[in-house]
Amino acid sequence: MAQKNRISQKVLSKSATGVVAVLSLLLLSQCMSFRKSDKEIDDYFQDSALKPSFHSIKTGNRIIHFAEIGPDSLPLVVFVHGSPGSWTAFIDFFKDSALYNHAHLVSVDRLGFGKSGLGKMEASMQKQAKAIADVIKAAAPNSSAILVGHSLGGPVIARVAMDYPGQVRSLIIVAGSIDPDLEKKEWFRPIIGSFPIRYLLPVDLDVSNREIRPLKGELIQMLPLWANIRLPVIVIQGEVDDLVPPGNADFAKRMLINAPVKVEMIPEMNHFIPWRRPDFIRDAVLEQVKTQNNN
Repeated sequence: MAQKNRISQKVLSKSATGVVAVLSLLLLSQCMSFRKSDKEIDDYFQDSALKPSFHSIKTGNRIIHFAEIGPDSLPLVVFVHGSPGSWTAFIDFFKDSALYNHAHLVSVDRLGFGKSGLGKMEASMQKQAKAIADVIKAAAPNSSAILVGHSLGGPVIARVAMDYPGQVRSLIIVAGSIDPDLEKKEWFRPIIGSFPIRYLLPVDLDVSNREIRPLKGELIQMLPLWANIRLPVIVIQGEVDDLVPPGNADFAKRMLINAPVKVEMIPEMNHFIPWRRPDFIRDAVLEQVKTQNNN
């Protein structure tokens, strides 16, 4: 009887924790913005000497939207956001003259986010990668790109390098979710994906939940392809990342057997490197740009 009571208490405790967590997520989501409005973007660049331009192109039966800044004669750098997100996850880099004076910067709205069919989720890494490859082709025909991917953007850019090696110069994987064994089976995801909770969430969070749930399977499909990557890779990882475990950096070292790999671990850093330690990304981009210019 005592054991049954203990089990019941654990179940009730977990259920109560679950309800609190879901309610907290719903409340938090009302205060979060995963993309900026056109007016916010205009205001942000109002006093800038150089302003971005915006484009939408067809990829398969979808449309992908991206922003770009800097002369197209310079080395191409493409930023790919995580989940949820939009091209504006990297908007601060578009005001960094140290970058746009040395590189042609492009930042995308991944399929399902921003102006790339918001709400129409695309879980396939292969199709997400194809869309990025089409952006590279549109932004710099007959050229290759330095790809920067944060969080779920990490496996997306890796898949681009696997499927379109001629279009990729190097990879910068920032807190990338790349190891299928480290993908957690998070108990709350089916809950927030169910009726009616799903429809209480901002569309960005709903799309994010629906693309993260099948991510493990997508990463398993990529396992035999890591050996195909033969270009420079920089991995930037926070040591106290609770969302994407630091072990993902170890996975990169194990799997990239045919590529030069540099791993930068940031002490006391969580998952939000693009906003808290953008200097690591900036330095990595400039390092790859310099290498490309010297070749």
